[in-house]
Amino acid sequence: MTNEEIRAFLENAIQENKVMLFMKGTPNQPACGFSARASGCLNALGVQYAALDILPDQRIREELSGLSGWPTIPQLFVDGELVGGSDIVLEMFESGELAQLLGVEQAEAPAPEEPQPQKGPIGLENRLG
Repeated sequence: MTNEEIRAFLENAIQENKVMLFMKGTPNQPACGFSARASGCLNALGVQYAALDILPDQRIREELSGLSGWPTIPQLFVDGELVGGSDIVLEMFESGELAQLLGVEQAEAPAPEEPQPQKGPIGLENRLG
């Protein structure tokens, strides 16, 4: 794909989906805490949304940031308009403004916190013997 085709695809995704989240990873497997927080807010509200992983091709992020004027990921769009990134989405979730914007009931439970790294065994090669 050319950069122009990527940009056209992104523009189309924003216009065709009422709620569009560009993130690192997927809602089921976010690849960073910020993306986990943004998708967690949407999941807690029970809204249907489209999501696109920006990680497979660096040009996706470049074209998206050029299109939106927003440098960081995630980016949430509602009705074709940029809402913002993770901090703004979380603030709006906590205040009830996000639920109001999306036309849904405010969630009773708070949005999930940033996932903690899993603690597990570390495999080390024994080079002492």
